[in-house]
Formats: sequence, C-alpha cells, structure tokens
Amino acid sequence: MTAFPEVNQVVFEGPQSKNPLAFRHYNPTEVVEGKTMAEHFRFSAAFWHTMRGSGADPFGMGTMCRPWEGPVDDVENACKRVRVFFEFCQKMQIPFYCFHDRDVAPEGKNLAETNRNLDEVVKIFKEEQERTGIHLLWGTANLFGNPRYMHGAATSCNADSFAYAAAQVKKALEVTLELGGQGYTFWGGREGYTCLWNTDMKREVDHLAAFMHMAIDYAKEIGFQGQFYFEPKPKEPTKHQYDFDSAACINFLRAYGLQDYVKMNIETNHATLAGHSIEHELEYAAMQGFLGSIDANTGDMLLGWDTDQFPTDIYETTKIMLCLLKYGGFTTGGLNFDAKVRRESFSPIDLFYAHIGGMDAFAKGLKVAAEIRKSGELQQMVAERYASWETGIGAEIEKGTQNFKTLSEYMLAKGDVEGIVSGHQELYENVVNRYLF
Repeated sequence: MTAFPEVNQVVFEGPQSKNPLAFRHYNPTEVVEGKTMAEHFRFSAAFWHTMRGSGADPFGMGTMCRPWEGPVDDVENACKRVRVFFEFCQKMQIPFYCFHDRDVAPEGKNLAETNRNLDEVVKIFKEEQERTGIHLLWGTANLFGNPRYMHGAATSCNADSFAYAAAQVKKALEVTLELGGQGYTFWGGREGYTCLWNTDMKREVDHLAAFMHMAIDYAKEIGFQGQFYFEPKPKEPTKHQYDFDSAACINFLRAYGLQDYVKMNIETNHATLAGHSIEHELEYAAMQGFLGSIDANTGDMLLGWDTDQFPTDIYETTKIMLCLLKYGGFTTGGLNFDAKVRRESFSPIDLFYAHIGGMDAFAKGLKVAAEIRKSGELQQMVAERYASWETGIGAEIEKGTQNFKTLSEYMLAKGDVEGIVSGHQELYENVVNRYLF
C-alpha cells in the first residue's frame, strides 16, 4: 500500500509548468558544463528530518501528521518507516539518503539490544536499496541526543561516555559499510563547552582527535573505504563548539594529523550561525582542498537558531553552484537536504513541495552559474582587478624572488603606491543580477 497515493513520480515539466508536484528547472538528464544535473547535485534526503521531524520546537509539541507511524516506536514501526522513506525518495527521483543510527532504529535497554534493533532495520534498508537503486551517501551516529552525552561524547569529562560513543560509532561504521555507504560524517552536536571554569579544553580537544583516529583505524580494519567528513557548527547547543567553522576544523585536522582522511561537510545554516556566508565557508574549504559534501538548507536571519529551512533563494544557490563549478564539482559527497518542513506545514504532501522547491532552486542556480561562467565576464573583471600581480613586481613576489629588503628598495626608488583601482562592488552585483532577472 502506498503512503502517498496522491503522488506519482515527480518529473520535469519545464519553467512554464504550474503543477506543484513537478519540477520546473530540475531535469536530471539535462547536461550543464559536461555533466547531467543528477551528477552535479547528487541529491540526498535526510532521514532525520524527512521521517523523524515532528514539528516540535522549544515552545510547543509536535504537529506533524504522519499516518504511517504506529502508537509505539518499536522495531516493527521503524521498518515500516523505512519503506515509506524509500517510496518518497523514489517518487522524488532523489538518488541518495543520509541517516543517524538513532533516527532509523530505537534504542534498547542496553547497547547489545540497541545494536540488534539496528541490525533488524538495516535488513529493510538493504531490501529497499536493492528494490529502488537508491544509495547511502553517508551515515553517522547520534552522539548528542541521549542524556549520557550531556557533557559531550568524544569530549566528555566522563570516560564511560567516551567509550559508549566509540562503541556506537563502531557499529555505525559497520552498518554504513554493510549498506554500501560512500562516506561517514562526524558531527559533534555537544562537542564544546558552556563554562570554561569547569572545562579542560586541551584534554577535550585531544580526546576528540583520538576518537577520530580510532574511527579511521577501525574503518581501515573492516575495509570501509568511504570518505570521512567533519561538519562545522559554531554554537547551539553548546556556547563554544570546537568545530566552529571550516577554518577551525581544518586547523584541527592538520594539528592532529587527520588532514589526509577527513574533508568538510558544510551546512548553510551553520555558516550563518558562525557569522559567515555559505559561499565563504565553501570557498575556504575548497581552496584548502577540504571540500567534501554539503548539507543544503537555509536559516532565517530574523531568528537566532538553526531553523533548517529548505533552500529557495536563487541568489544563494547560484553562489553555491559558482563555487562548486569553480572547483570542479563534487569528487565525493553531494547535496544533502538537511532541512525540515515548517511546523505549520504538517501534511505529508508538504514533504514533496519542500524538496521540489529545493531541487528546483539548485537547478536554477546551476543554470545561472553556468551562464555567468560561460560569458567569462565576471572572471575577466576579477582578473583585471588583480592585474598588478601578473607582471613586474607582483609576478616576482608570487614567484618568491622578492623579500622585505628588495621590496623596501623597490618602494624607496618608486616613492609611493601607484595604480590602485576601484573595487566596483556595485558593478559586480549588477553584472550578477543581469543573469538572475
């Protein structure tokens, strides 16, 4: 029996379509810059929001209408939920999914029972993957929800909490391997602190690095060859997260010898919380060679928390796609919709409207970004702004043939700076706008 009887497969109908259950811009087989849209995006649905989002917020209980949910969240109910999820992904033409271990299977009375529960649900995942051809983009473990992690997991002041988290990630890696997952993400929901007076920061950060090394070592032991990701988030729930932004995460990885194993999984809403834009976070990670995957969502600038809304801003998706295209697109990972429908959008059909809107926004952003790149206009303007570095003293500095002494002699002879040009910011904005409307 279908969970969504009013929906057939969502298909591309073109920009003139007014069908709310059709794509206007996302055409999986359309080729842009030598790749199909499906290859560019590698869209993924997040099990935690799509299937477990309840609509609850700090001020009210859940609102979602989910007819497939039973009265008890047991293994049987979890298996039913998986089948509904794959029906949704298949009808949406979403080729990948992501999950936390605790999203998909309930905890038992102890770790052994919890692992057995997960194994039972994983059997259904395997069946549904084989039936639909949908793949696991990456897996992860929920190391933040249970009270045992109130002080963190890998950074906890309690050694048993660290050990339990290690056992949980061990199992999550095994399951990710069993399902053919292409990656594994570290997200430290509570890996940080609120009060420095009661915190040994160096010890906690050392422990976080040791934990990640243990995970990498175990992945090698079991033959898991997927990419590891590290997801930055600056705050919420802790006041000071150790994984603040891309710069902090990359510095941590290099400081602890993890740089050859881990790339960034960057989320739009987390960039906002860090006081950055998504394009800043992507550019910084990409220029350092650490761009891995993206959690696609957006926040509300009038609200101060991680709202995880679906991305519908064409300016934002254009900026993201300009960066991705500049660096050659995904070599691993994809665009995972770490986004949830609004509390007021409680009906099952809203799941379709939300994902359609996000996929269309990215498709339109891709097409706009490709047109900007094809014209070469923006690139030429940037090249002209940095023209002083192409010849003369600029070229010599970049070649490493100058030093402070020779540069001082150069400026003493010249007297002062010449050739400063306007930044023309408004012109750049106008040029981009020409491609958007």
